[in-house]
Amino acid sequence: MKKMIFAAAAMLIAANAAQARDQIHIVGSSTVYPFSSYVAEELGATTKFKTPVVESTGSGGGMKLFCAGTGMDTPDFTNASRRMKAKEFKKCQKNGVREITEIVVGYDGIALAQSRHAKPLNLTRKEIMLAVAAEVPNKAGDGLIKNPYHYWDEINPKLPHRKITFYGPPTSSGTRDAFEDMILKHNTKHMSVYTNLYKADPKKNKKYKKYHEIRQDGVYVPSGENDNLIVKKLAKDSQALGIFGYSYLEENSDSIAAATVEGIAPSPETVQDGSYKLSRSLYFYIKKSHIGKVPGMMEYARLFTSEQMIGDDGACAEIGLIPLPKSMRDHYRAQLAHLTNLTADDFKKK
Repeated sequence: MKKMIFAAAAMLIAANAAQARDQIHIVGSSTVYPFSSYVAEELGATTKFKTPVVESTGSGGGMKLFCAGTGMDTPDFTNASRRMKAKEFKKCQKNGVREITEIVVGYDGIALAQSRHAKPLNLTRKEIMLAVAAEVPNKAGDGLIKNPYHYWDEINPKLPHRKITFYGPPTSSGTRDAFEDMILKHNTKHMSVYTNLYKADPKKNKKYKKYHEIRQDGVYVPSGENDNLIVKKLAKDSQALGIFGYSYLEENSDSIAAATVEGIAPSPETVQDGSYKLSRSLYFYIKKSHIGKVPGMMEYARLFTSEQMIGDDGACAEIGLIPLPKSMRDHYRAQLAHLTNLTADDFKKK
């Protein structure tokens, strides 16, 4: 009998240990990672709370982990370099993650970077689309063909005879999602050669409604969630372009430089005012059911949204985050104070 009691007690202790956690767990975007990590280190250094564990899993990978459930083996926060998708929200709801607060912490530009030894390069969004899309218009412009372009001057004779190579994020990345939205979807939705296929047979040609297929013939090279690896590849390949967040461009400005997009280079000013066309917002999401169970969650969130971190002269701005206008910073601080719930209506187009 005693053995049974001890065994039951041991099982209870093990179950409680599995549920208890005294360290915040954060996953998500490689772009948000440097800012989230900085805040985590500051929380650990200046408060009684343990330094949160921050993992760079990509925005999509982070959402998958975050939405898996409410157990203590799931993350408390996920970072994202694009907004949560409606289908991810539904997955969260299905798995019991019903109360989520969304916070925007700043802006970022998607940089097209190259070696400092490469000649300056200016590209339009359409030229970039024609370089990376799996299918492009034929010469007559009345049909689509497998992408034949391998040199920039094949797309536009005014561009250099330079091999087309992109080192970019994988499909799990929010930067990849944003790049597809701003380059592929943005251009193809205005091109009848794509849209007419969808109109002719919506079921068969569903992909052409929002075309975002990137070529898989070696021109676009998925390079994982570690953007520093892309920086290293650009140092070795002066013909290539790398795709990552602006903060990595700024951090490595001694070895890489930006290609301009429609004559504009990414900078805090051009990203904030929208003149640099590859700009997006950066987010984190809070699993409200973990607040009170994992110590320090609200303290971490308040620190991340403080002027000390994301203000015009904040610490995150010094490492590449582009601040929101003051009124927007105040808006999201109020949203945090009230722990405003994300709802299905927030995903409806306005």
